[in-house]
Amino acid sequence: MSRAKRWWLIYIPAFILVMYLFLYFENNAIGVTSYRLSSEKLPQGFDSYRIVQLSDLQSKMFGRDQKPLIRKVEKLKPDIIVVTGDLVDATHYDGEASMAMMRGMVDIAPVYMVPGNHEFGAKEFPQLAKRLREIGVHVMRNEHELIPLGDGVLRLVGIDDPIYNRKGDGDVDKVNMHLEEAMEGIRHPESYTVLLSHRAELFDVYAEHGFDLSFAGHAHGGQFRIPFVGGVYSPEQGFWPKLSEGKHERNGSTHIISRGLGNSVIPQRLFNRPEIVSVDLVRG
Repeated sequence: MSRAKRWWLIYIPAFILVMYLFLYFENNAIGVTSYRLSSEKLPQGFDSYRIVQLSDLQSKMFGRDQKPLIRKVEKLKPDIIVVTGDLVDATHYDGEASMAMMRGMVDIAPVYMVPGNHEFGAKEFPQLAKRLREIGVHVMRNEHELIPLGDGVLRLVGIDDPIYNRKGDGDVDKVNMHLEEAMEGIRHPESYTVLLSHRAELFDVYAEHGFDLSFAGHAHGGQFRIPFVGGVYSPEQGFWPKLSEGKHERNGSTHIISRGLGNSVIPQRLFNRPEIVSVDLVRG
């Protein structure tokens, strides 16, 4: 066989196959990122409390009925599961992909969800939210709940994405208004407080309000990540975003940003696999 034939019949097809498998792996191989956080504000009477975060599914389906995703979460044995927005995608809406994931999650642990910008853009979301509540999902719309923990409580706050608020002037003002509504009549102000929000880039606001821990998504990990450099682009932050994934700390407040599970405008991830986040809270 000539050299030219070898290239066309062996090398080039092999290269295409390897690239296809690599890109498929980057989009579909779900990773788990684990953190351990300690605080003296946590009540006594428990050993460890695990919160699993899911974000930005964007109507993506992982296998039949989301079984691969559900099995991974089930193995983590969470105490609660939090979903930080964009369960659906407004541009290619698939409510059944979202329901399949959430039906699996409520069988594992209590589920708390806040809406993102894509829920706002999907005219079907009000009906989906109704269906989610019917299966037991806590859809939090600028409100708070007290969760029993050991000898005390964990305070959980959930807010809408700023896009839902047409009264404020800029995202900071909008989020402050959402937080004011969510915190109204709050009890146990001394308790360890966790915030669920969609927007990653507003960590300064969350820290100023004194949240001990905040969860967010939206940034998709920068979509493409360059090893040892970071994410390339994120909505609202532009190129080379500083808050696209991982754990960040400021003035005693910890911020966890999920890279998310699905894609929206850009259908491909690179060095940025879908992510499940697991956080263990311990008193210390």
